[in-house]
Amino acid sequence: MKCDKAQENIVLMHYGELPDEYAIGLEQHLSSCMGCRHEWDAMQAMEDLLTLTPMADPSPNLLAQSRMRLDEALDTIPPHGVLTRLRTHFFIWMGHVQSAPALATLLVGVGFLAGNFTYRYEVAHAPKPKATMTISHPTDGVIANVTSITQTPNSELVQVSYNKVVPETVEGSLDSPDIRELLLKGTHPAAANGVRVDSVALLADECRAGHNCTGGADPKGIRNALLVSMLYDNDADVRLKALEGLQSYVAQDARVRDAIAEALSRDPSASVRKAAIATLGPVRADSAVRQVLRTVSTTDENPYIRTASYNALQDSGDLQ
Repeated sequence: MKCDKAQENIVLMHYGELPDEYAIGLEQHLSSCMGCRHEWDAMQAMEDLLTLTPMADPSPNLLAQSRMRLDEALDTIPPHGVLTRLRTHFFIWMGHVQSAPALATLLVGVGFLAGNFTYRYEVAHAPKPKATMTISHPTDGVIANVTSITQTPNSELVQVSYNKVVPETVEGSLDSPDIRELLLKGTHPAAANGVRVDSVALLADECRAGHNCTGGADPKGIRNALLVSMLYDNDADVRLKALEGLQSYVAQDARVRDAIAEALSRDPSASVRKAAIATLGPVRADSAVRQVLRTVSTTDENPYIRTASYNALQDSGDLQ
């Protein structure tokens, strides 16, 4: 409450004409505003002072003259128009409503129920849109996942956003960089087992043919992809195909030799370990290879593997 409004309410409250709903706000304002508080205290002090002075009754002649002057002034006032009377009656009616909170609450409730009923009636009798489906990009494919769902308020229209996997087919030569990149992606663990077998088999054929199967630690190189598949793929057929593709590089590439020796010592497939022994034949005189063969010849659970490792050690001794 601002000070100018508070001072008006102070006068009304002093004469007992301030409504109760404004009295609480005025008291709160007086407790926080010292200027308005001094105004209230001064008015109270003036009232106390006036109570000490006896009030003189007006004479009958003064009352008669005052009533006559009031009647003459009222007769000189022109009659109000229709709009003025309507405005006056409206404010009088609003004053009655403000003085009766229960009536005001009832009128608000009736208005809310009437509006809600009207809205529901319009929605229920509104023409329903035709059930149609609109696809932004109508292409063939498989739905991968749904990203969002949005429903139009007060209707049956639903907008669903989703991602689609569209299959594609590429045809080209094995020497094409794009085809090789796709084959390298086919060796990843996320690919299906059959896809990994076919990808590794084709890359192994390229290495055996000597087509751009250079060594080094290039993660995009074919030889490196075969090394990873031979050591870490879960499918024994994939590991065996990768080992066959690396066979021609065992003598010239130390990384290939060490990886095949590691596969011999820890691969769970007996077929892969057997192929590793045969692949290490040209380098069985190497000290690191001989150490692996010696360990496998005594610890491997497969008798054939133990015998083959022992024989490879004997042949390496003859070579020395």
